[in-house]
Amino acid sequence: MTRIAMQVDICADQAALLAALNTHDGLASWWTTAVDREDDIILVDFPGVPEPFRLHCDRADEDYVSWTCVGEFPPDWKGTRITWDLSPIVDGSGTRVQFHHGGFADPDGSPTSAYTWGQLLARLKDYVEKGTVAPYFTAPPR
Repeated sequence: MTRIAMQVDICADQAALLAALNTHDGLASWWTTAVDREDDIILVDFPGVPEPFRLHCDRADEDYVSWTCVGEFPPDWKGTRITWDLSPIVDGSGTRVQFHHGGFADPDGSPTSAYTWGQLLARLKDYVEKGTVAPYFTAPPR
């Protein structure tokens, strides 16, 4: 199965990253302004798409966040899993984030979201390190 994998070091503690990945204000600050939550389901919406992406929050704690795409949309994300491994940087200067998005059905395909995830990780870093609120997507709520 095809998988996206990236790593970035962020000059912030793991608690700050957990808040950015697991709260409305956090997600809306770097990913999309149209984010909502229904219990353990995170709904993320984007301009021009027919419906929100539905991500089940499987786990969210100090060192690991995991989401599974449980919606039918987008079709190539159905059943995929997004994980964020958070660990202290050896010299104590922040947190190492190891990002993975895997489980894409087409073993020969290349996920079209790889470039976007790279851009999103840069915005996550700026938000957590500097407080820069600059969501990649701005979409009105439905």
